[in-house]
Amino acid sequence: MSVIQVKVKPGSRASSFEELEDGSFHAQLKAQPVEGKANAELIALVARHFKVPKSAVTIKSGASARLKLVSIALS
Repeated sequence: MSVIQVKVKPGSRASSFEELEDGSFHAQLKAQPVEGKANAELIALVARHFKVPKSAVTIKSGASARLKLVSIALS
């Protein structure tokens, strides 16, 4: 199990997910932060980046904040 820190910017023109020099991650999401749509898009981006199923990714803390701790179950 791995936990990463992600700074999220919802409502962007394009979706992207990148690692920063300090080891944290930055995600730009097309989805707006309504009804969990941005969180669902973040989970999909993280799963695609780490090549794991979406079910292996959970938001541990910060579900309604821009700074989130995301847990990834790596096999």
